[in-house]
Amino acid sequence: MSYPPYDPPPYDPPPYDPYYGPPLRSHPNGTTVLVLGILSLVVCSFLGPFAWSMGTRALREIDQSGYPYENRGHIQAGRICGIVSSVLMGITLLFVAFGLTVAIITEAGS
Repeated sequence: MSYPPYDPPPYDPPPYDPYYGPPLRSHPNGTTVLVLGILSLVVCSFLGPFAWSMGTRALREIDQSGYPYENRGHIQAGRICGIVSSVLMGITLLFVAFGLTVAIITEAGS
């Protein structure tokens, strides 16, 4: 007894999203934290601490809510940019203070 060859019918992939949960939300401060973080690195390092604190607060709110947010990565990136900018600003201020101290000591000695 011989069987006919089995040829499976072609099918399209299912038309649904692979995420099975409540719809993702967007945190209202996500874009603000990201923009402040980038601007603190590029333009004005005094914006770094603001991006850092706003990003930390937003991440805390996201973690406490228990819901998934679609812009968590943006908030993390802005916060990290704010941290880097704040550290660079602190190092710069230390160098300026050291330079002023050396200048004052040198001027007083002559």
